[in-house]
Amino acid sequence: MSFAQSLLEWFRENGRDLPWRQTKDPYAIWLSEIILQQTQVKQGWDYWERFMHRWPTVEALAAATEDEVLREWQGLGYYSRARNLHYAAKQIVALGHFPNTLDEIKQLKGVGDYTAAAIGSSAFDLPAAVVDGNVYRVLARYFGIDTPINTTEGKKVFAAMAQELLPIGKASDYNQAIMDFGAIQCTPQSPRCLLCPLAESCEALHAGRVAELPVKQKTLKVRERHLIYIYVRCKGYVAIHRRGPGDIWQGLWEPYLIENGKLNIENLNPQSVLPNFQSSIFNLQLIAKGVKHVLTHRILYADFYLWVVDERPVLPDDYMWIKESELDDYAKPRLIETLIATI
Repeated sequence: MSFAQSLLEWFRENGRDLPWRQTKDPYAIWLSEIILQQTQVKQGWDYWERFMHRWPTVEALAAATEDEVLREWQGLGYYSRARNLHYAAKQIVALGHFPNTLDEIKQLKGVGDYTAAAIGSSAFDLPAAVVDGNVYRVLARYFGIDTPINTTEGKKVFAAMAQELLPIGKASDYNQAIMDFGAIQCTPQSPRCLLCPLAESCEALHAGRVAELPVKQKTLKVRERHLIYIYVRCKGYVAIHRRGPGDIWQGLWEPYLIENGKLNIENLNPQSVLPNFQSSIFNLQLIAKGVKHVLTHRILYADFYLWVVDERPVLPDDYMWIKESELDDYAKPRLIETLIATI
């Protein structure tokens, strides 16, 4: 039995029963693929159902505001996906139909080769092979390939191999099969090699190299950032601002932020917090210190202060005052949600 046939046979017995696999609706499939980028299925499933319930069509999603979409996305992280999703919905509506060729699907904001292949094969039966972490791992181990997967050469090798292995007329089932096989059987840690239908012909298993493959060059440098948040509360109102472009959490809301230098609760200098601060009453309450939050390229450490005032201090122009009771209406990063919950 061939590699592809073995995977399809395994998939018939072990494949995951996911709701977006029970439809050919390209909107539902596209939505699932965007949500599942860098998100585990068990977490993304609930978000997919919520989005489908609130915006059952691409037209409905396109008509929503960006703030509404970001608020519904809150907790999933990588918020550029939500902004791209909203933008792409408008692209589709402007086009008049969901794009049904690989080239057209790739024109959608936030859609790369993998996502286009997944949508194209599942919704339109296009003969396009998906290649992501699961696929890299399965192919690297089975065929014993040690070319680094995060190099230009590696990407070309695996993309060509994946396409060559794609069985005619079964692109959708095969793509889902190899993805599930990597997620359930050929896992990154503790793969189920003893119960694997490919064990007899797996190069990595025979050579004792399962734990070594796939190979990935270490290129990522993780940078630390220290954030100081001051939750300014005044007579039922709080001060927040929206983060701008070019940094983490674009478009999300947060309390007053200081990132340059560190505050010391023992020796607070009002001018270090607010340059135009005039009052002699300056009582900050330290709520949380050194809260760690890990992102892909950064490790954040946040200190969180509560400042209760009777008069609104002069804040930078990009801050605004909202009713504290309405704070949940504004999409915030997970870290900010965690900090506010400690008050």
